[in-house]
Order: sequence, then C-alpha cells, then structure tokens
Amino acid sequence: MGAQDAQDTAGRLRAISGELSDRFYERADVVRTLVVALLAGQHSLVLGPPGTAKSEMARELTGRIDGAAYWEILLSKFTAPTRMFGPIDVAALARGEYRQVFEGRATTAHVAFIDEIFKCSTAALNETLGYLNERIYHPESGGRPITCPLIGAITASNELPGGEDAAAIYDRLLVRIEVGYLADPSNFAALVRSAVSRPAAPVRTTVSLAALQHAVTEAVPAVDVPDVIVDAVCTLRAALRRRELVASDRRWRQSVRLLQASAFLDGRPAVAETDLSVLTHVLWDSPAERPAVEREVLQLVNPDAKEALDLADAIGELEAQLDSMAGQSREALSEWVIKEAHNKLAKAGKRLEKLREEAAGAGRSTAAIDRVVVRQRAVHARVLTEALGMDASMVQARL
Repeated sequence: MGAQDAQDTAGRLRAISGELSDRFYERADVVRTLVVALLAGQHSLVLGPPGTAKSEMARELTGRIDGAAYWEILLSKFTAPTRMFGPIDVAALARGEYRQVFEGRATTAHVAFIDEIFKCSTAALNETLGYLNERIYHPESGGRPITCPLIGAITASNELPGGEDAAAIYDRLLVRIEVGYLADPSNFAALVRSAVSRPAAPVRTTVSLAALQHAVTEAVPAVDVPDVIVDAVCTLRAALRRRELVASDRRWRQSVRLLQASAFLDGRPAVAETDLSVLTHVLWDSPAERPAVEREVLQLVNPDAKEALDLADAIGELEAQLDSMAGQSREALSEWVIKEAHNKLAKAGKRLEKLREEAAGAGRSTAAIDRVVVRQRAVHARVLTEALGMDASMVQARL
C-alpha cells in the first residue's frame, strides 16, 4: 500500500470517529482515543459506571473493521480459560484425541472486547496476561504456543482493580479512559427522544482489515518523531515527577506509538505537540491523579490550555455551589443564578469561544478547550433547568 492508501485509511478512521461521536453524546474524545489505541496496536480500558454505553461504543467501533474476526466476552471469577481461548473438542475426545476448538474464540480474533476485565478468574490470569502482552496462547494439551492475530483489545470495567491479580492486568492496559453519565441536560433530552423516535439510517463508514493492519504495522511506525517532541516528553516526565506522579519506563516507551498513531489519524507525517494530549489517558494510575496529569500535559501542549483549565476550575466551583443548594427554595436559587451563576457562566463561555478561535487560527489542537466547553455548557444547562425550571429544549436553543 502506498501513501495514498494510508491517507485513505486515515480518512476512513476519521469518518468513523465522527460518526460515532455524533451517535454517542459527549464521547468524542473517548472515541478518538479508542481509535488511536487500535492504530497503535495497544489495549484500552473504558472505566465507568453501568449504563454509560461502554459496550455499545466498543461493538460499534470494532464492527466497522471489514473482514476482522471479532470476539467478545463478559468475564466472571468463574470463567474458565477454555471458554476464552477454545473449548475441548468433544468429538475428538471420544476418539481418544485431546484438542481444542479455537475458531470463534480469543485465539483467532483480530479485535476483542473484554467486559469486566478485572473479574478475570485466577485460573485464566496467566493465559490472559500472555494474550494481552505477547499475543500468544499456550494450548491445554501443551506443545508450542499459538500466535494470536490480535491487533488490540478494548476492555471495560465498572470499578478499579482490587487485588494483585487484577492489578497485573490493569498495568498492561496502556490507555485508560474515564466515562460518566451525560452531563448536559440537552444531550440527555436528545437521548430520551432517541428512545421513542425512529432514527434515519446512519451513515456507516468502514475500513478493511488489511488497511488497518498495514496502518498498525507499517504506516504508523513510519510517522516521524522530531527531537522537539522527545524534549517535550522529557519535560513532561520531569513535571509529573515533581508532583510524585511516576509512570514506568515501559509505559513511556509504549506511549510513543500512541503519539505516532494520533498524528497518522490526523493525516500528518510527523508527531506535533498537539498529539501529546493523548497522554492524559496514559500517565495516571488512579482517577484522582488524572486531573493533575491532564493539567501538566495540556499546559505543555497548548498555551491556551492553562486559561481554559482555570475556567474549568471556576465552572466546577459553580457546579459544587449548585449541588450544595439542593433543597433550597426556587426564589433563593433564582437569586443566586441572576446575581452570580448565569453571568459567570456566560462570560466563561464567551472566553472559551475566543480561546478556541485563537487556537484554531494558530493551528493548535482545540481538544482541551472543547472538553471545557462541553463542561461549561453542561453546568450552564443544569443551572437553567434545575435552578430556573427551564425545560431542556429551551435551554438547548438558548445555549
């Protein structure tokens, strides 16, 4: 495949990201990050409570790869390794032969979705680690290990790992993405409407398995990593260490391929500082560490990010005030909105628009600012619906 074919693959993956972002509200960054992880040949974890579309997003994304063998499983503490990698062939056993049936299992899958990954049974732990780490499986009957064609696995969990066994798996998931329930009331209203309306047939872009495999093995590794990016990564590592946020050397090294995948997805031949933003999903262990990592990454990536993050802090304070006023009279809430909340949120929204224009005009990524914009709109909508009693459709038109 030539450069034109690689550009076509990148364009198709961008289209897939856009289509999924339109379908799954408030998930644009999640979808893009999952695509980048696949392009890098890495595994990802989607962490969040039940009912946040984790499984549906994973299925919809992996279903866009034409010709790929797909495998999915919901793990429990009692899941046997043979259920994951291949059951015993009963007919062969009756003839005195001991062998497994691998077709349709993890062993033959190009892409995989593993739900409740941290509930992996002790019996299946070593095989699962070998599968994720080295793409190999050791058959029950012994003999040479089987090389699995896995490009990448998307995993999901409702909770953080508990115990050493689960922690070993957690360490092997390079990309970690938090998801929550919809924050913007207007998006929630659209979600409710979608349950009762008959949607139009969605546009459904796909990419071939061969094209994706070529991108993963040839095109993405060929993306240039300039010295200025190496210097930026070293600067980021030092900044995080000052905050006592330490990632392993292996994790840093694997992150380079994510940077290359991000640049490839955007159609660029070299990694740029904007690609460093994907590291906000890599360099933390507990969700409590994520905001600090995000701040350090984004301040390095984008000079507009510091002000945007400061605005995010102010918006968060207003949301906390709204939460603390639960149970107060409508009059008290209305007074607070009129005197304080509405003006502050409106000013924050205008400033974010200006920051976004400046960043876009300078060719810098607007992803960080866009996330703060989503937060601002969500909090503003909450204020108008919960404190002033406006309905969601009016709020959507007003914002």
